[in-house]
Amino acid sequence: MPLTARKVETAGPGKYVDGRGLMLVVKDTGTRSWVLRYQHDGRRRDVGLGPWPEVTLAAAREKVIEIRRLVREGGDPVASKRRAKATRFQDAAEALIASKRDGWRNPKHAAQWPSTLKTYAYPKIGNIDVQAVGVDDVLAVLKPIWSEKPETASRVRQRIEAVLDFAAAKGLRTGDNPARWRGHLDHLLPRPSKVRAVEHHAAVDWREIGTFMAALAGRAGIAAKALAFAILTAARSGEVRGMRWSEIDIDAGIWTVPAARMKAEKEHRVPLTPQALALLGDKGEPDNLVFPGERKGKPLSDMSLTAVLRRMGRSETVHGFRSTFRDWAGETTSFPREVIEAALAHRLKDKAEAAYARGDLFAKRRDLMEQWTKVAVGRD
Repeated sequence: MPLTARKVETAGPGKYVDGRGLMLVVKDTGTRSWVLRYQHDGRRRDVGLGPWPEVTLAAAREKVIEIRRLVREGGDPVASKRRAKATRFQDAAEALIASKRDGWRNPKHAAQWPSTLKTYAYPKIGNIDVQAVGVDDVLAVLKPIWSEKPETASRVRQRIEAVLDFAAAKGLRTGDNPARWRGHLDHLLPRPSKVRAVEHHAAVDWREIGTFMAALAGRAGIAAKALAFAILTAARSGEVRGMRWSEIDIDAGIWTVPAARMKAEKEHRVPLTPQALALLGDKGEPDNLVFPGERKGKPLSDMSLTAVLRRMGRSETVHGFRSTFRDWAGETTSFPREVIEAALAHRLKDKAEAAYARGDLFAKRRDLMEQWTKVAVGRD
């Protein structure tokens, strides 16, 4: 049956035939694009007609009429399109990055995309026509770093795949994606998790946290206070360093981190014990940073907190203290797992469980953080 506008909009992942060689291709990501299949000199050809909804069903059918007329006259639409729209891989990548940039809330993530492609992909395939990029080209990028830098290599592969999908949606290339993992590169490369054991963040044993916090209390400076605050709240370094006074309700003992600054992109309330509040000092203007860096208006750098640890002769990471908290909570308390995970602002991996977990378990989390504070620094 011919496609309908409703079917085009709601169809799940797969390929859907409209007639006369016109197909709608729906990716797992939900992106939709049009492909026309035809014969030229006895060979099957696929030509992209553009993405939906930019190209509607009616517009795609009109393009089919135009292209089939060209084929009858002896023309080759694919060859013509390549000559007219030959695009380097680097140009396609930069176009994709530009289209996504406004949607990236995490500055680090926004910087990593162009940085990793520039470092690893562009030197090998940057100048190749995006239509011509094949599996050998992708492997030329990945193999040199697959064993040495498995996490980075995996991200580079994902970004190459995204660039090639973007090019296909724009009608700049046809055919399968040579950078896809499942059913393709997974037969040619070992799984990243098998290449090298995962390196966990070095963490202080929870039994030593009291001794460590006592030593940290003797350190002067804003970075030392920020580190102590991060430990008492089990928060991420970036959340603490970017904290502003407008997020703090001193009377209620609540720190509300806006969604834009959270990894899960969801507002997160943190209960503050008296000991945590004492680390904040005198309240400043709402827009001022609570833990400012040396440069006016700029937060502390991540290395500032790490430097405190190194001056103390410690090899642990700042992030490792979240593991310390998780180990303590799981091994020594009776708090449910969902309360502990909520305190760490972790997303629930089970989608069904997450759908029902609408509250933030704040009262129970306050009890949990009070017990953690007692272990870490004691109580007055």
